[in-house]
Amino acid sequence: MLAATLVRTGLKVNKDSFGALPLQRVGVAIASRILVRALDAGINFFDTARFYTDSEEKIGAALSARRSEFLIATKTMAKTGQELREQLETSLRNLKTDMVDLYQFHNPSFCPKPEDGSGLYEEMLKARAEGKIRFIGLTNHRAEVAEEAVKSGLYDTLQFPLNYLSSPRDIALAELCEKENVGFIAMKALSGGLITDLPTSRAWLARFKDAVPIWGIQSEEELDKLIAAMNLPAELNKAQEARIEKDRSELAGEFCRGCGYCMPCPAGIDIANSARMSLLLRRAPTSIYLSEDWQRKMALIENCTECGQCASRCPYGLKTPMLLKKNYADYLSFL
Repeated sequence: MLAATLVRTGLKVNKDSFGALPLQRVGVAIASRILVRALDAGINFFDTARFYTDSEEKIGAALSARRSEFLIATKTMAKTGQELREQLETSLRNLKTDMVDLYQFHNPSFCPKPEDGSGLYEEMLKARAEGKIRFIGLTNHRAEVAEEAVKSGLYDTLQFPLNYLSSPRDIALAELCEKENVGFIAMKALSGGLITDLPTSRAWLARFKDAVPIWGIQSEEELDKLIAAMNLPAELNKAQEARIEKDRSELAGEFCRGCGYCMPCPAGIDIANSARMSLLLRRAPTSIYLSEDWQRKMALIENCTECGQCASRCPYGLKTPMLLKKNYADYLSFL
């Protein structure tokens, strides 16, 4: 079992930590079983967000009686100081705690700073002074915003996508965090499902000494796989190195990471999955995505009006309508 320290915070966590976004997709009973089993297995850092519907409430219901045994991070998408305060109070109630260990700005389009006119960072400082949060972090999908936050000295942690498909710039960002004494939390460690080999991904990430991957878990089967991987060597072997090179060659170029910030779509299209369907079909059992339900979802691409909303919100600058049509044409060839 690997351990890491979120650098300047001094928070010591299991390097294999829990991403709670997928918990909103399962019922309370299943979520509770997963959370308790994860904590029993030694996972002691749980990351959620106010934006993840009832994820906070499920964590509070399952784990609040054992609050001293784990660290909790949550996030706010507030646009003003007042909204931040309201969202923090809601999160505290949902989590059934009087303090969150790490409170993060959730993918803002800019780097909040004191006296920037938003009042956001000032409210963070007030909440910290009141003991309602311990440390301040920022999550993002935009490298330029993330780099600014790390260099500003204002943030204790950065949460950013990192996996063996990441660009050199993204990898350099993790190295910059180490240099600037900023804790690095690695989201999208499996690239939204495009990486299917968890042990290989985990071993690759282990090269970043204090980077903490958060693994999204929504089933006991997924948790079983993570727990099994936690007992494996952290060094890459020859077969894993070959797997990485193969995946990099197959996934070269622009592709949808499935972050979901393009949503919602006015035409009801599930963009986050539909825009990368070609890859999913080739990296998972096709039966999953050729079901009648998914055929209906993919057919919605025919209703795309190319309004441009999705492309304007994409943090990776993808031409999303074009990707949707390309993936739909490929999808039809499988039917």
